[in-house]
Amino acid sequence: MSSRERILGRVRRALADVPDDDPAYELAVPRDYLREHGQRTVAGMVELLAENLADYRAVVHRCTDEQLPELLTRLLAAHGSRSVVVPPGLPPGWLGAVDVTLVHDRAAHTPHELDRVDSVVTGCAVAVAETGTIVLDGSPDQGRRRITLVPDHHICVVRVPDQVVSAVPEALERLDPARPLTWISGPSATSDIELDRVEGVHGPRTLEVVLVGG
Repeated sequence: MSSRERILGRVRRALADVPDDDPAYELAVPRDYLREHGQRTVAGMVELLAENLADYRAVVHRCTDEQLPELLTRLLAAHGSRSVVVPPGLPPGWLGAVDVTLVHDRAAHTPHELDRVDSVVTGCAVAVAETGTIVLDGSPDQGRRRITLVPDHHICVVRVPDQVVSAVPEALERLDPARPLTWISGPSATSDIELDRVEGVHGPRTLEVVLVGG
């Protein structure tokens, strides 16, 4: 008897006493948990997002649409960036004034090539206020996952309040599970058994989030 036959035999025995009309799992399990903890105004939700982003050691900035190009220019200059990865669908006006080399994302880029790029600028799919999390889904203004994991400096632009939700269940309703989702809560960091925090291990060492509204 093969391993496959043994496993399937155990499954059949485990299901032998389950009636044919037993409800499916997704119907049998109640889904009555809270979608969010408390009710918030739009302004309160945005403030909570900013607070939790900062708590995760992300650097938070705020500006209007008109101020965004100038702010991105200042942030890249302050970081000393000489090159920046650009997703294919990033609005061209965002980086129109920057004096850096724009590296347009290509599938042929190797991790070593991306590691030599100083920064990456992207949009986002959704941001979760309760957890201080931004979610990328590979849309044209965000690009492939690797461009937000290899460069050491990531600037992510979030449109408020349109892209901000209160809690994770609301975020899941907006996202397509078939897309490559990247959930980011602060810069990349990990701690060893001694609780020594090390940043930049499996993603950007520096995360800057720009909340754009108005």
